[in-house]
Amino acid sequence: MTRGGRTKTKVEAERRCIVTGEVQPKSGLIRFVVGPDNQIAVDIAGKLPGRGIWITADRAALDKAVNKKLFARAAKQAVQTPAALVVDVEQLLTRRVVNLLSLARKSGDAITGFEKVKDAVVTGSVAVLLQARDGSEAQKGKIRPPKGEKSLISCLFGHELGLAFGRENVIHAALAAGGLQRRIVEEAARLAGVRNGPAPIGAKEGVKDE
Repeated sequence: MTRGGRTKTKVEAERRCIVTGEVQPKSGLIRFVVGPDNQIAVDIAGKLPGRGIWITADRAALDKAVNKKLFARAAKQAVQTPAALVVDVEQLLTRRVVNLLSLARKSGDAITGFEKVKDAVVTGSVAVLLQARDGSEAQKGKIRPPKGEKSLISCLFGHELGLAFGRENVIHAALAAGGLQRRIVEEAARLAGVRNGPAPIGAKEGVKDE
């Protein structure tokens, strides 16, 4: 039984992080493989052939793996690590979350717009609140996340949320339970880990919905 009394129907596979040494579910890790040219490649979907090298979805862990040459140790061979590897990870995860949100929107499971989102949260018709990382804190504070764990996603910037909804900029969005909810929450958690810390210098703070 899991917490809350639900029956546990599936045990998620676990892997060991080469940086921390901790064993954890694959959903919280990022997989890498050694390509034919001995270059380390990111495998966001976890489907590329080859022996997987797993690292916790955390910026510090990724930076350490690159700086301390831990990929070569894990692969037990000389490898080439791209200088922009961590940036590539962030960009691929961002694209993955945006694409999943776009699919959820097309299926009617994701909505945007301040009033729509606020009403949906109040009535309990959505399970996850999404708010732009660079949105106004005062504006975001007007909508509280739904009750429950993992009910807030705040790792995307307004223009990235906008891509998912076909708009220039989006600050508030919401996701219904079921459908792609679990996958979006898991991928967003990985992205949040890679983007941990304050918004980078140059981000437009306090932008509003278009």
